[in-house]
Amino acid sequence: MTRRGFFLFAALGIAWGIPYLFIKIAVSELEPAMVVLGRSGLAAVLLLPLALFRHEVLAVVRRWKPMLAYTLVEIVLPWYFLSSAEQHLPSSTAGLLLAAVPLAGVGIAFIMGRPERLSGSNWLGIAVGMLGVAALVGLDVAGSDLGAVAEMAVVVVGYALGPAILARWMPDLPGIGVVAISLAAAAVIYVPVVFATSAWPTAWPSTEVVVSIVVLAVVCSALAFILMVALIGEIGPVKATAITYVNPAVAIAAGVLVLGERITVWTVVGFVLVLAGSYLVTRHRREPDPAPGPEGVSAASTDLAEPPEPASDRQADG
Repeated sequence: MTRRGFFLFAALGIAWGIPYLFIKIAVSELEPAMVVLGRSGLAAVLLLPLALFRHEVLAVVRRWKPMLAYTLVEIVLPWYFLSSAEQHLPSSTAGLLLAAVPLAGVGIAFIMGRPERLSGSNWLGIAVGMLGVAALVGLDVAGSDLGAVAEMAVVVVGYALGPAILARWMPDLPGIGVVAISLAAAAVIYVPVVFATSAWPTAWPSTEVVVSIVVLAVVCSALAFILMVALIGEIGPVKATAITYVNPAVAIAAGVLVLGERITVWTVVGFVLVLAGSYLVTRHRREPDPAPGPEGVSAASTDLAEPPEPASDRQADG
């Protein structure tokens, strides 16, 4: 890896590892719907001009049906449930549970008619990863927080389904355009939701909360995606997927150092097992069975001459 590649990798690892910390701070005063509206709206304001300058908006809007589906499963629902879950779960636990997205991706591929040809190590990874999640949920999360764990399950499935939608119906669309439009659409959807649920704050939030929303929008969303584009261009999409294994470690460190969250032995056990399982699931996987349409195209590696698809951020992000 070049020096520039290392810098981009480190920067992206931080940008996608800290959202859980700032979501935790934001939901201390704001309703989840307001957090999503603030984050998506500001990020859209930052990325839409760039997408317009690159003439990427019209092509995305023309494919509005899969674009809307992607927006719902990748932003509208996951961001809400993630913010809601963090009202009850430590930020470090939320970040670690999202490392199970590759495990859910195997199931999504099967449901969508593209069953993976799994090797022995892939099957071992599924078992190890599920064991890690079980350790976290059964031994590290209090019983009263199981509702929040269910919300995190929605987030995991959404983050696994989003890239599948991109790969099947929109593999040729420019990445920045996709992200900008999806963020703008999410903000538009949440405007009536915020007012209908009285989620609009009755008083101006504290400085810490305002800063958290700004960081979530500017650093963890808009800047992170631009960093991802640069990183894939520098080291390629395959090596860039290693960022998945850095994000949870950053989330745990941020939660402990800033919020004073505790680390139990089961946190460590779950961390090791989930990441080991995710690694084995994605290691040397054979190509899935071909299906009609532009199948087999990685969302992270589509058309590197243009910005890559945004889906590979997701462990992203929170």
